Amino acid sequence: MEEYGTIKIHLAELIEQAGISKNKLSHRAEMQRSQINNYCNNKISRLDIDVLSRLCTVLGCEIGDLLEFVPAEEKPE
Repeated sequence: MEEYGTIKIHLAELIEQAGISKNKLSHRAEMQRSQINNYCNNKISRLDIDVLSRLCTVLGCEIGDLLEFVPAEEKPE
């Protein structure tokens, strides 16, 4: 799938910028801490728009702050 590029999740950086702990985020966003860790470590294969909405609401950010599209590198012919 990486031939099309990938989505990078910037949750760890946003948590640090907000000065909030993962425990507090998990409580406020009504998510399990293990789920937050998976988002922080980019170990998510399918994005959940409800989860993304919760994270943006709690962190006061836009979806573009949380997600970044990284295009695939072009292969030489």
